[in-house]
Amino acid sequence: MMQLELGAAVLAAVLGIGTVSALDNGLARTPQMGWNTWSSFGCDLNANVILDTTRKIVQYGFKDIGYEYIILDDCWSDGRNATGYLQPNMTKFPDGIKGLADQIHDLGMKIGIYSSAGTMTCARYAGSLGHEDQDAAVWAEWGVDYVKYDNCFNEGEEGTEKLSYDRYNAMSMALNKTGRPMLYSMCNWGVDGPWLFGPTIANSWRITGDLIDTFDRDDPQCPCVEKEGLDCKVPGFYCSLMNVVNKVVYFPSKAFPGAWNDMDLLQVGNGAMTDEEYITHFSIWAAMKSPMIMTNVFAEIDARTLSILQNTAVLAVSQDSAGSSATRRWRYFVNDTDSFGQGEIQLFTGPLSGGDQLVLFLNAGTRDRDMNATLEEIFWESGVGGRAPQVREAWEIYDLWADRLSNAQAAGIIAGNATIPFNMTAHGGSPREVYAQTPPSNSTALMGTKVGTVSPGGKVTVNVKAHGVAMLRMRQQPGGDKDEL
Repeated sequence: MMQLELGAAVLAAVLGIGTVSALDNGLARTPQMGWNTWSSFGCDLNANVILDTTRKIVQYGFKDIGYEYIILDDCWSDGRNATGYLQPNMTKFPDGIKGLADQIHDLGMKIGIYSSAGTMTCARYAGSLGHEDQDAAVWAEWGVDYVKYDNCFNEGEEGTEKLSYDRYNAMSMALNKTGRPMLYSMCNWGVDGPWLFGPTIANSWRITGDLIDTFDRDDPQCPCVEKEGLDCKVPGFYCSLMNVVNKVVYFPSKAFPGAWNDMDLLQVGNGAMTDEEYITHFSIWAAMKSPMIMTNVFAEIDARTLSILQNTAVLAVSQDSAGSSATRRWRYFVNDTDSFGQGEIQLFTGPLSGGDQLVLFLNAGTRDRDMNATLEEIFWESGVGGRAPQVREAWEIYDLWADRLSNAQAAGIIAGNATIPFNMTAHGGSPREVYAQTPPSNSTALMGTKVGTVSPGGKVTVNVKAHGVAMLRMRQQPGGDKDEL
């Protein structure tokens, strides 16, 4: 077996020189964006698949709007060598992970890797429990930028927050010891309430069982439907979009710049949901400040998928510098007797940079319907009982989906015969720099289209498609009317 040789800087770091705390690693100041192999490739990942995807992500303009991490999920390794260090499967990765990382870096992207806080990964490859310093050191030597850390085969080291904290903190400390900034993505499925301890040791933490490519379906393999928002001993998998949404709504305040609630990988473009449902999926993940990690097969991407994933007006909400997750203002059940029966509708609101406000209407029913919310409801957290000063202002309303790329434009980008419509460099620099600015009102790429106004003390009314959303950005009307109390 190949002997690992660590660089001097890494060896020094393993001894504890220059350590930093997790929240001081400078990463994920906004929710991370990228692509992960698992949902589409499972264990059939290899260097060719990953490099082909990376090239397409760059070619189609995804890199230029903020997607930056290429994340290898499970099944990449070939166990440990004679000295106990992880080694890659050289059939899948002939140049090793170091060689793959170099090629990904040369394309201007960053590389992520996967392990589990257990003796084995979920696909039963070597896990990292008890090998945290070794594994963090070799990943740093390879040039890894991101670590997804799962929860399988954890030897029963769970059941209290302290047990889970200690197990996941071991890897947090090991990553910090290397001196290399590596985004730390905990994936313990919400066991022991990671939102209670994750913010102190990680950049993100999974909050539920595994999301499947379906909108709203109860499945016994995803239990705890009746315990929404509470700790679930067996989070499971095959969880629907609505199952995940109705769990994360209870702790949005646990997220802040550098530390995010992870609602799981994006399923947009994987084929089992409708276009409207994928719009809903993408919108809510952005509003709730979940990591935006794509999983679709880029060799088969279609125009509709590209136009959703490249909606920069929605991504501007995800990457907003205020870093504030939307909160659910209300939830009502509706009887749509033409289909499954009972559905639900919800209102989410939240502050954005520059004094703007996000408003998201969710129609999880099976029929299109008009929905509305008063300014009192929209700004409830700024003053209950209508006392928020924003209620006395007039507001402009911008529709964040009104300027979605047409199928012709998106197809042209895929075919290579159309110009990518939004150039970040021309708008102020890197994606991070552009998203950090409050977007100008005339930027349809970042603001959407102005569709109306609301007077002081008034209400917003929209028509929302079945299984759809209306995602609006509100901005105080220049020189608008203001009521006096």
